[in-house]
Amino acid sequence: MAVVTAPREQTRKRAAGRTPARGRATRVPPLVLAFVLVPLLIEAFWVFWPAIQGFYLAFTQWDGVSAPKFIGLANFREMLGDEIFRTAALDTVVWLVLFGGLSVVLGLGAALLLQQERRGVGFYRAALFLPVVFSLVATALVWQAMYQPDGLINKTLEGVGLGGLTHSWLADQDTALYAVIVPALWRQIGYVMVLYLAGLKGIDPVLYEAAKVDGATRRQQFRHITLPQLSSVNAVVLSVVVIDSLRSFDVVWSLTRGGPYHSSELLSTYMYSTAFQSLRLGYGSALAVVIFVLAFGVIVSYLLRAFREADS
Repeated sequence: MAVVTAPREQTRKRAAGRTPARGRATRVPPLVLAFVLVPLLIEAFWVFWPAIQGFYLAFTQWDGVSAPKFIGLANFREMLGDEIFRTAALDTVVWLVLFGGLSVVLGLGAALLLQQERRGVGFYRAALFLPVVFSLVATALVWQAMYQPDGLINKTLEGVGLGGLTHSWLADQDTALYAVIVPALWRQIGYVMVLYLAGLKGIDPVLYEAAKVDGATRRQQFRHITLPQLSSVNAVVLSVVVIDSLRSFDVVWSLTRGGPYHSSELLSTYMYSTAFQSLRLGYGSALAVVIFVLAFGVIVSYLLRAFREADS
């Protein structure tokens, strides 16, 4: 009997001896905590706290110098009768649909064309992604020169016999907004293409081989294999596109400053001009809250629908 219990006693002692070691292994070293907490505190101070302050300022009247005066929902009530706000909101919706929709469609199309590893495909990928590296302000200045009455676009139209289509693109209320969308879209397509290329690389080729054996066409493969497999990437792309659409500022401000006569005014440019040119920082903060609510609402509604489809 003693022979049997001795190994058990030794086993219990070993287990008891290992317990403190396991406890020590799960402790997080102070250096690791420092590397996590310090950036988090910096982010909270420079990003989260100003964002919270912005929500508060949306309910105040403030010129940036004197103390903010709390006025409740007065800024939001003023928006209801603000004609410039309605114009900027409508232009923002147009921008979101055209800029966002075309960047997704063209980015996905470019990714589908360039996903195969063929000779020279790396050059075309780099060429499409190159505009992403450029500064938006520098991009806007280049396109501003191209849009001039004697610029490259009008000269090209005259050269191919379409001189009747020459136009003052940025000075016309009917074309200013659409002319500004083009350089923003030119820069966004490459970024969306890279996101979709990463998603396409993660699709198992066996699925396409099985679909070919079953006689599925390319369109059927795209509808029943590619799109469902890209659902997670679509969520990322939608979030990026919506956020970029609603915070688009650099290219619009550099090209038209929201003009002429607010014809290319977005909520972002109106917020900037109201807050930092008219010094109505309370009203500008209210406009920023509206932009946040729009972005948050669109993204959350899409994610909820995607989760419901995944569960069904």
